[in-house]
Amino acid sequence: MLLLVLPVASQTIEKFSIDSGGASATAGGIQMLYTIGEVNVQELSAGGISISEGFINADLKISINPKMFLQGPMLNPANADLMNDDLRAAGYIPTTSPYTDAATCNASVFNVTGDNAIVDWVWIELRDKNNDTTVILSQSALLQRDGDVVATDGVSNLSPNVSADDYYVVVNHKNHLGIMTNSTVAIDKSSSPTIVDFTDVNTITYGTQAQATLTNGNMALWAGDTNGDGVINFSGDINRVLTDIILFPSNSSFSTSYDFVDGYFQSDVFLDGNVSFSNENNQILLSILLYPLNTSFSSQYNLFEEQLPSPSALRSATQLNLDIQRLENAIEILNNN
Repeated sequence: MLLLVLPVASQTIEKFSIDSGGASATAGGIQMLYTIGEVNVQELSAGGISISEGFINADLKISINPKMFLQGPMLNPANADLMNDDLRAAGYIPTTSPYTDAATCNASVFNVTGDNAIVDWVWIELRDKNNDTTVILSQSALLQRDGDVVATDGVSNLSPNVSADDYYVVVNHKNHLGIMTNSTVAIDKSSSPTIVDFTDVNTITYGTQAQATLTNGNMALWAGDTNGDGVINFSGDINRVLTDIILFPSNSSFSTSYDFVDGYFQSDVFLDGNVSFSNENNQILLSILLYPLNTSFSSQYNLFEEQLPSPSALRSATQLNLDIQRLENAIEILNNN
């Protein structure tokens, strides 16, 4: 509420309250309109009297700047400290998020090059401080080459519409294993964002061996969960690779060795805009064999699991059902050829 007292020549506007809907007052032939939260400050001069319309800022939203690397675009990086942005360079990243909120961005966001170029869409969650399986807020965001997670304008920090509090922070991606902070993070209403740096080895994450260690010492989400079930294993994830190759429209011979599957695919482990059976298969197999907890180096190891207390809801039931149908179609084609 805002209280005003304004003298105008021999007349006076009596003290009154302005609610969120605004108010107006007239004195000396001058009408004044007031609103609360107005960001466009206007001035009026008449009869030697100058009037400025003031405004009150609402409380700042919470602001958070997660940082993360994806292992896939760091496997053969053009720069050791930056993820490759091949999907963006090829024009394959959609302006609509692949995740359940179907957030959108302007295509011009993908024109930016350099350190702040966009790598892909990612998924962010804030979970309840008293129950790390309860998601308070989830949303799509964009990931820059240097690891910054930004809003859909491609540059701004995330400003989730939740109260300042302590939260578990989750970051996830469509074909990488998601991770979560091991303890809650205090996120305040402030002009400076709360930084949660998952690339830093000193940031403790939930679970065991939740991230891959890159050659430069930074941490990154494990790549290879091509079917998005929260587990990297040979049969499930290779089947997804085969499905995308066999059902690719121009692969008229349904060849598993067809190497021209170009575009935006869940099975693209490297995020380079191309799905190749040999490349994707070899990387998934290598990751399984070298996974630190796979002490027997078995290719059939099935415990390479996402370290989250409960799964993220990245994908809708419709998407999952479509994946099942596509897999069944691919298997039928393979059996008939």
